Amino acid sequence: MRPWGYHAKRGLAGAAGAMGQLAGTFAMAQMQPPKLDPTTCVTPPFYSGPMPYSSVEQLPDQRVTFRLCAPQAKGVRLTSSDIADVIPMGFPPGTPRGLGMTKDATGLWSVTTPKPVAADVYRFAFEVDGVKTVDPLGQTFSEELKGINSTFEVTGEEGAFQTWRKEVPHGTVATLEYWSQALGIKRRAHVYTPPGYMKDAVSYPVLYLVHGAGDSDDSWTSVGHAHTILDNLIAAGKAKPMIVVMPDGHTPLREGVMTLDNPDFGNDLLGDLIPYIDAHYRTDARAQARAMAGLSMGGSHTLRNGLTHPETFHWIGVFSMGLMEGSAFNGADTYAARYDAALRRDAAELDLVYYAMGREDFLHETVAPTRALLDRYGIAHVYNETGGGHEWVNWRRYLADFAPRLFQGE
Repeated sequence: MRPWGYHAKRGLAGAAGAMGQLAGTFAMAQMQPPKLDPTTCVTPPFYSGPMPYSSVEQLPDQRVTFRLCAPQAKGVRLTSSDIADVIPMGFPPGTPRGLGMTKDATGLWSVTTPKPVAADVYRFAFEVDGVKTVDPLGQTFSEELKGINSTFEVTGEEGAFQTWRKEVPHGTVATLEYWSQALGIKRRAHVYTPPGYMKDAVSYPVLYLVHGAGDSDDSWTSVGHAHTILDNLIAAGKAKPMIVVMPDGHTPLREGVMTLDNPDFGNDLLGDLIPYIDAHYRTDARAQARAMAGLSMGGSHTLRNGLTHPETFHWIGVFSMGLMEGSAFNGADTYAARYDAALRRDAAELDLVYYAMGREDFLHETVAPTRALLDRYGIAHVYNETGGGHEWVNWRRYLADFAPRLFQGE
């Protein structure tokens, strides 16, 4: 009879050997990636090889094919709020919404747009049995006020101004969190610093760039491509290197505060965010080196917190927003009465007021009273009227036209 220790040691050694064999087998399995099953579009766990399909494919004629693997789904649609002429939005009620997709034998759904898509950046999603989902294979996404969408870019000459190019020096986009004393909460902003900022000791002018009511502080970069637009302009010598701060245009809801007339946003911007940026970034903190611009709701914020503060901003841009007679919160007469003293200073102190609007924009009727008010106060302004409506296609191009005008002579 062998001593107990003999059996114990042998048993432990045997267990260790078995574990070693198992580990070796697992390692070998990892070295040999799982193979694709040609009968289904579903990829096996731990599969790291090339995908059997691309979810977004631009065709030579600029039509775009979309694909989604969903073998169990009963119906899938492609949706987008950005290209209603290609992918219908369902407005007015009763009209089609999205493009229906077709499933093949492997469970892969696909659809190709019925006509070419203009070179630009767009948001999209899939609707699977009535439930919205982003692209599972996607790598670019856009946060909005409510929810998130995937994005895709159709490349082409007309959209080249916003396309990332390897030969162009690139700046950096950071997500900034700061404490708002005015609101008593943590706030978020996105900050673009231009190429070279990390290496040099230069102080830069700053543009505060605000999004619209349906978007977030992420939107000007994720779908607006503000950073690549600035990279390309700076590389071409068309715009001065600048810091771009993209604030959160929304504040917590409370009685008496409206989306377009929001003193809480202004208190946070002027009292907290600007001082924070000047304290933590190399900024030229003079009013002559500070600009504010915004689209839609952001344009309203700019009218109320930029144009009315010449001691803080000397460069102003308003995209797709205006003052409407007869509107209690957005009327030209109400606005003039409230900000009369500041508007009288603007004519002498501002370096630029830039105003842009699409002819098909539902807010186009606000142009006349807004320009009339500027003329009444002797505020010179550049007006850019384009085709199109209330859409990102216009807003990217307004930024590309506005940015080269900033900080000239500074």
